Amino acid sequence: QVQLVESGGGLVQPGGSLRLSCAASGFTSDYYSIGWIRQAPGKEREGVSCITNSDGSTFYADSVKGRFTISRDSANKRVFLQMNSLKPEDTADYYCALVLTSYVCSLGYYEYDYWGQGTQVTVSS
Repeated sequence: QVQLVESGGGLVQPGGSLRLSCAASGFTSDYYSIGWIRQAPGKEREGVSCITNSDGSTFYADSVKGRFTISRDSANKRVFLQMNSLKPEDTADYYCALVLTSYVCSLGYYEYDYWGQGTQVTVSS
């Protein structure tokens, strides 16, 4: 069965960095996309970034452009989110999510069929 496991969250000061990891398993297709979606308390879910495995194309929300970088290790079905220059407004639960048979990734959280359990990111002094 498909499984996604996130790691790497934690508490960091404003201006600091964190690297989130997502390990995917339970499927064999190379045509899939993985997105990072976050949800802060009392707020709507927000697609932060996504990557298409077949060609490595990426998208970013305007709120994180220039600060976050998504990358992949296709051989091991891992996706990473490097988060730099973190701000208090980045505080949220971060989820990685997967859609199979995907040729172009999307920041729309409703596009994704499988979700990890989430990892908490807190940016505070």
